[in-house]
Amino acid sequence: MNKVCLIAMILWVCNAEAQIMYQNVSNKNFSLGSYGRVGADWSFENGASVGRRLNLNNMGSVGGRLEEQDYMELVPTLHFNTNPEYDSSQVNVQFRIAAFSRSLSLLGNSTSSSLGGLTFGIPEIYAEGTNIGNSGVNIWIGSRLYRGADVHIADHFYFNDHSGQGFGVEYKKSRFCALFIASSDTSATVPPYFYLNIETGTPQIGLRQRLVLAYEHDIDINPNNQLTLLAEYHSMGEAHTLEVSDDEEVIVDYPYDFGFVLGARLASQLTNFSEGSYNQLAIRYGNRLANGGDGGLSRTWLTYGAPNRDDKNYAGAYSLAMVDEVLLNLSSNYTLNAYSVFTYSKGGANTNGMAITYRGKEVYNRKIDFTIGMRNVYYLSNIVQLMAEAHYSQRKDGVDDVNSMFKVSLVPTIVPTGYKDYWARPHLRFVMSLARYNDAAMKNQYSPYLDYMGEKRWGTYVGMKAEWYLWN
Repeated sequence: MNKVCLIAMILWVCNAEAQIMYQNVSNKNFSLGSYGRVGADWSFENGASVGRRLNLNNMGSVGGRLEEQDYMELVPTLHFNTNPEYDSSQVNVQFRIAAFSRSLSLLGNSTSSSLGGLTFGIPEIYAEGTNIGNSGVNIWIGSRLYRGADVHIADHFYFNDHSGQGFGVEYKKSRFCALFIASSDTSATVPPYFYLNIETGTPQIGLRQRLVLAYEHDIDINPNNQLTLLAEYHSMGEAHTLEVSDDEEVIVDYPYDFGFVLGARLASQLTNFSEGSYNQLAIRYGNRLANGGDGGLSRTWLTYGAPNRDDKNYAGAYSLAMVDEVLLNLSSNYTLNAYSVFTYSKGGANTNGMAITYRGKEVYNRKIDFTIGMRNVYYLSNIVQLMAEAHYSQRKDGVDDVNSMFKVSLVPTIVPTGYKDYWARPHLRFVMSLARYNDAAMKNQYSPYLDYMGEKRWGTYVGMKAEWYLWN
């Protein structure tokens, strides 16, 4: 009898384990996506491992992203069952967990307790219902990276990066969202709070809590061309504070302010080339509080510059941003991807140079950014690709001299999945980059590389890098 019970128990356990494994493999209520990059790199200077990007400061990855530091995202998503007799809705709850080293060291050499620290962020946690009640209406609530196209080789999400916490409603070709932007770090040195972007680690201005209302609408011109129109309204309420300061440079009675954004983007499928070829041209104008982002980001609620000291607002501030990206599959063995980014931003102060903010800190009140770049991909086989990139970037802060950089990269790449496709991942890359800086960039040490190595005409980077993405 005991043997029968033992055999029955073993069969039950084996069956239970088999069921658990089966559920884990084919569970329709859970999926996992990921994006990341990791590697090892070094410089010819003193034989030291650098891990610093060669691009200009305050432009992030714009100018090429092959030297980017280690970064990891995990994107788990819960999928809820709906009543099939009632409708065909889809209900999801999505999270995004990100990690990078704040000290710019290798991810594997950094912990949350080490100098600089391993930084964790949750940029996404939201619930959405799509096609609710077979109505075609989608609704989402939470914190979301709500954005459209990006220039992948420059890691630049442009035109409609409405990432933030709030809610949104979509119906057919129209999209509306309301974002509530706030940060409460009153120890910040920028006025009077700051928002810390988890991907770049760049402190950005977020003046108190503001309400951002954004509306987009797509117009199909023909089967190969789509026009997207954009309108935004930003509002920031009156600040009431008991703070008292004897310093005339520190303003504590922050008044109400607002801003508007208008934009258009034309997305075209280029049928004269192989499938997957496209061009995207975007232009966007914002004023007052909504005068554009900085640090290589394009979010319009990242206010640039200083306020008008007399009126204590951003009246007169504006920005103009233009982006064009083209991808051409010229043959089964060659792809060309090119882009240009131009941004002109002006703050509310009555100067083009340095101006004082609410907290008494001086900032530049005008900037002019321009970057052009290209990536050539030669498919030597299904496994081996040869990438070659060239980028030119320049930035003019205020009335200072123009800082500029020209960079070339040669990147033999292994694609272990065996797909001869521009978007196939993961990539196993051997990266060799060489940058040349102008006199102003050298003098100002105007790149993470120069900030680490000192005033140098040339910057070098050699590394073994991996990049992947897996959509859930």
